[in-house]
Amino acid sequence: MAQAMTTDHSRAQADAAHTHGGGTHPESSRADRASSFALADFPLPNGREEEWRFSPVQRLQRLFAGELTGTGPRVEVSAAPGVGVEIVDHHDSRLGVAGAPGDRIAAAAWEGFREATVVTVPANHVAETETTIALRGASSREDVSPSAAHVTVIAETFSEAVVVLDHTGGAELAQTVEIVVHDGAKLTLVSVQDWDAGAVHVASHRASVGRDASLKHIVVTLGGDVVRLTPDAAFTGTGGNVEMLGLYYADAGQHQEHRLFVDHAQPHCTSRVTYKGALQGDGARSVWVGDVLIRKEAEGTDTYELNRNLVLTDGARADSVPNLEIETGEIEGAGHASATGRFDDEQLFYLKSRGIPEATARRLVVRGFFAELIQQIGVPSIEERLIAAIEVELSHTGE
Repeated sequence: MAQAMTTDHSRAQADAAHTHGGGTHPESSRADRASSFALADFPLPNGREEEWRFSPVQRLQRLFAGELTGTGPRVEVSAAPGVGVEIVDHHDSRLGVAGAPGDRIAAAAWEGFREATVVTVPANHVAETETTIALRGASSREDVSPSAAHVTVIAETFSEAVVVLDHTGGAELAQTVEIVVHDGAKLTLVSVQDWDAGAVHVASHRASVGRDASLKHIVVTLGGDVVRLTPDAAFTGTGGNVEMLGLYYADAGQHQEHRLFVDHAQPHCTSRVTYKGALQGDGARSVWVGDVLIRKEAEGTDTYELNRNLVLTDGARADSVPNLEIETGEIEGAGHASATGRFDDEQLFYLKSRGIPEATARRLVVRGFFAELIQQIGVPSIEERLIAAIEVELSHTGE
């Protein structure tokens, strides 16, 4: 891919007390961001705040208001044998343990939901199939009013499972997804945003990862008018591992935003972040912000984050901002890379020189761009769905 903009910092070491990448400054340390369960603690955003400066705030006003009284998406459950799924009220003691909301809509989502879906993988249980929580929105835009939803996924000690959250239909939704991975557990969580046109979805994913536990967090964003996800992961014990994968495809007029935060607060933990996106059509917009904080007590940390964007047509825009903040020099390694560009002319020339028509060559380049990431997902049904979705997207523009 021809890189119009690229940054690459490999195996960066901390030579000072704080190291900041991608434009972060000491006075805006990610560790100092406010968090609260109370909506009143967050002022109404105006779009100039760091966490909202890339967002279409005018299209989020009803969620900012916090009056999330509409009927949310219908919940349909397909649970793997041995995995428990319950519908509980707001006062259930298992809710709110993965961390407090970090922005106004996240706080509105916390205050606004009436019932939550709790998925529990029992200790030592290994689920043989995935558990799917389908959130089915309204069939038409006229049926949609602002609503809140809450999902909590708990992987108890030494358990293993795959949980899929599948979002479809129409919605104007503020959502919380809590993920609690206890010591020694291995959890894969996949969140698919395949909304109808007109949908607005703002979700806060908050994860805590225990000692020697592993979380594979996967985001797939395809549909909706505005989709903004903020996945946060915090290590609560030594030896934890977090892998965050993301794939997004923005069409004309769509805004897709992914803001990640990995909080290395424990020693000898590992994190890897890989997000890839493609954009086509006038007004297609993607935003990726990746924050990694390595606290002074997190010696032996090993972390790397990568974002790649492929701009397929004129009129599309991708913003990519990796941030790396390091408070200790005793680490295994830390780095980030970001690139945004159009088709690689050399790749196209090579394929065309082998007799492949240009339109077909462009399709092959896009497939190759996503192929390695799709293979890392490890959930065949999701992989097949993504391949089919990419083919549909390419056929819309004739690429």
